[in-house]
Amino acid sequence: MARIEYREIEGRSAGFFGLLGVLALFIAAGLAAAWAMEHRGHVITGMTNRIVWGAPHVFAVFLIIAASGALNVASVASVFGRELYKPLARLSGLVAVALLAGGLSVLVLDLGRPERLIVAMTHYNFKSIFAWNIFLYTGFFAVVTLYLWTMFERRMNGYTPRAGLLAFLWRLVLTTGTGSIFGFLVAREPYNSALLAPLFVVMSFSFGTAAFVLVLMAACRWSGRPLGDALLARLGTLLGIFVAAVMYFVTVHHLTNLYIAREFDLERFLLWEGGVYTALFWIGQVLVGGVVPLALIFAVRTRAALAGAAACVIAGGFAQVAVIIIGGQAYPQDIFPGKEVSSSFFDGVVASYAPSLPEIALGAGGVALAAALVVLGLKLLPFLPSSLDQAEPAEA
Repeated sequence: MARIEYREIEGRSAGFFGLLGVLALFIAAGLAAAWAMEHRGHVITGMTNRIVWGAPHVFAVFLIIAASGALNVASVASVFGRELYKPLARLSGLVAVALLAGGLSVLVLDLGRPERLIVAMTHYNFKSIFAWNIFLYTGFFAVVTLYLWTMFERRMNGYTPRAGLLAFLWRLVLTTGTGSIFGFLVAREPYNSALLAPLFVVMSFSFGTAAFVLVLMAACRWSGRPLGDALLARLGTLLGIFVAAVMYFVTVHHLTNLYIAREFDLERFLLWEGGVYTALFWIGQVLVGGVVPLALIFAVRTRAALAGAAACVIAGGFAQVAVIIIGGQAYPQDIFPGKEVSSSFFDGVVASYAPSLPEIALGAGGVALAAALVVLGLKLLPFLPSSLDQAEPAEA
C-alpha cells in the first residue's frame, strides 16, 4: 500500500463552529442537569429505591461498551494485518477514547456526590467488580494513548502491532468487566447470567463499529475527503456480522432462560407482558437494532443504507441496554427464592419508571462531549487520511 498522508481538518467554516456551538449547548445542559441533581437530589429524577439505575446509566453503559468496539477497525488493521483498514486506525483510537470519556462523565456526574469518586480511587474492595472497573477504564485510556503514540511517532511504528494487541486484549477484558457488573448480581434474576459477559463483548463490537462508521462518513463528507466504496462495503459487512452475532447471543440467552423452569416468569415478563420493556425488546432491540440493519446492509448495499443501518444499530443498542438495565430492575425481586413471602412493600409488583428531563439532558451531554472530543481531535491532530479512495488490496 502507498504511503498514507494524514492531515488535520481545517475547521474554519461557519458550519464547523456552528457544530461546536450546538455540542457546547448540549454539554452545558448536561452540566446544568448534574448540578440540579446534586443540589436538589435525585428526587427530581425518575429513579427510586427500586430503580436506582436510570436513563443516565443507559447512556453511560452504551458509550462505555461502544468505546471498546470503536477499536475494532484499529484491531483488524494492527492485530490481524488487514491493510485496507490501516488508514483508519488513528481515527478508530480517537473515537474509542472520546466515547469512553463521554460515558464516564455521565457516570461520575450521576453519582450525586462526584467528589466521592476520590474515595473509590483510593480505597479498593477487590471483591467488588466496580473496583476492578476503575482500573480497567483508566487503563484503557493509557493503553489506547500508547497505541496512538506508536502510530503518530514514526520511530515507534514498529511497536504498533504489539500495542494494538495489548489494546485488543485490554478492551476485551474491559467489556467483560462491564458485563460482569450485571452478571455477578445474583440477587436479581434478569442479571444473574454468565452469558452477559460475552453478550456485552459482541454488543460492543456492534455498537462501536456503528458509531465509527457514522463518524467516518460524516468526517469525510464534511471535510470533502474521498471515501472509497470498497472500504465502506467492507465496513458494512463487518457491521452486519457483529449485528448477527448480537442477535445470536440474545437468542441463546433467552432460550436458555426459557428452558430453566424457574426463569419462565422472567421471560414471560420480558417477552410478552413487560409493557414498555417488551416493546423496547421486540421493536427497538430486535426490529430496529437487528432486522432492519441486516436488511439494509446485505439487501440494499448503498451508502445511505449503510448510514441508516449504523443509525439503527445505535438506536437499537440504546433500547437493548435500557431493557437490560432498567427492565432488569423493574422485574419484581425474589428476595427469598423458593419461599412464600408477603409484606406491604410492593410484593410481586413491577417497578414503575419514567426518565426525567435532567436525566435525558445529562445523558445527551455525555454523547455531545464524546462528539466534541472527536471534532476537536480531528481539528488539532492528523487523525484522518487525506484520501480513502484507494482500491481494495487483494489480501483484504
